[in-house]
Amino acid sequence: MSVTALRRSARETVSGLPREFWWLWTSTLVNRLGAFVATFMALYLTLDRGYSASYAGLVASLHGLGGVISSLGGGVMTDRLGRRPTMLIAQVSTALSVALLGFMHDPVAIAGVAFLVGMASNASRPAVQAMMADIVRPEDRVRAFSLNYWAINLGFAVSSMAAGFIAEFSYLAGFLIEAGMTLACAVVVFLKVPESRPQRTAAEKKAADEVGLGTVLRDRRFMSVVGLSFLVAVIFQQGSVGLPVAMGAAGFTPADYGLAVAVNGFLIVALQIPVTRFIEHRDPRRLLVVSSMLAGYGFGLTAFAGSVGVFALTVCVWTLAEIVNAPTQTGLVVRLSPVHGRGRYQGMYTMSWSVAALVAPLMSGFVIDRFGAEWLWGLCAVVGTGAAVGYGALMRSLAADERAADERVADERVADERPADERAKTSSDTSAGASSSTSAHNSATASPEAAAKP
Repeated sequence: MSVTALRRSARETVSGLPREFWWLWTSTLVNRLGAFVATFMALYLTLDRGYSASYAGLVASLHGLGGVISSLGGGVMTDRLGRRPTMLIAQVSTALSVALLGFMHDPVAIAGVAFLVGMASNASRPAVQAMMADIVRPEDRVRAFSLNYWAINLGFAVSSMAAGFIAEFSYLAGFLIEAGMTLACAVVVFLKVPESRPQRTAAEKKAADEVGLGTVLRDRRFMSVVGLSFLVAVIFQQGSVGLPVAMGAAGFTPADYGLAVAVNGFLIVALQIPVTRFIEHRDPRRLLVVSSMLAGYGFGLTAFAGSVGVFALTVCVWTLAEIVNAPTQTGLVVRLSPVHGRGRYQGMYTMSWSVAALVAPLMSGFVIDRFGAEWLWGLCAVVGTGAAVGYGALMRSLAADERAADERVADERVADERPADERAKTSSDTSAGASSSTSAHNSATASPEAAAKP
């Protein structure tokens, strides 16, 4: 591809998106560039503080539990307080709690503050997703979510490399730098990102107040998406929980695992934007089905890996699934969410990933210890197949409903376009028919016996 073509492709990828989106995108990138603590937390607790691996696992679980709780709380805040206030509260709270965590020494205090960090850091996600849905046109949302996902992974790739160097110098410096960069995100949001929650009339405000968490839970189709998202998330989590354990048990070093899994970040940074251009206007049903299959069988192929190179090839397969699945699934969530309930709906969707982060380590450890790593990878293939079948059935149902809705709109449009005299005649005939039907109904109601006679 020529330089001119590359420039044109890049211009088309970023064009047409509102300025507010780019400030929000910048805030996301800065936030992920400073995400050091999650990378070196286990090393900090075991090497620097001298705690056991079991304690480090407990702290990680508490951090994840805080994220599960705040997913729902952040969603409610997003709808009630607004997108911008929720992000500011979450980011300032994250900065303060991360800085505090760096000064904690007592094991109980460390665990408690880690729980608070998990709550604060996860609370802004429903607000960010809802704001993007508010400010970006429906036809541009897949592209916008892809660009945001690209920023997350670019920031994570850079921060992961920087975290090692910072940890060698000072773990406390890592905590304070992350706190400072999170505060910088809050400053960007405060100065440049306006509130995007749609203005509501009195009737809409009343309707919005009726959209509670119970409403979300009763929405069967949306909860089906949440359940399928959980299955896919459990598969993807194995890249950071099951894969290192399995490679270690097979005699590979931590450096080998780092080399294999680094392919994930590099591929996302390199391919997210061009792949998004390819999938932007394609059938989301096929994309979700194919990405679920790729995720399941990508990890399933790990059962046959015997070298770092083959492990890296399997990472390529499920990374491609991740690139396709993330923006497509987020677009589906927005599509099924009512405008004035986007925060709660996004919070429930975010919770599916938080719960997966809790379940995946337990599942992988149990399966590997009891049955062996090969069974874990086979189970991933089974789960991916089940998710693909589920997405196929769900999207067929949605497509059928949309066709029915389009037909109703077309019928109404045809009726409105008929000549006025024909509409008047039809209305008169309908009224007459209705009067006859009403009279007959009233007579039958008044005298059932008369209605039964010939």
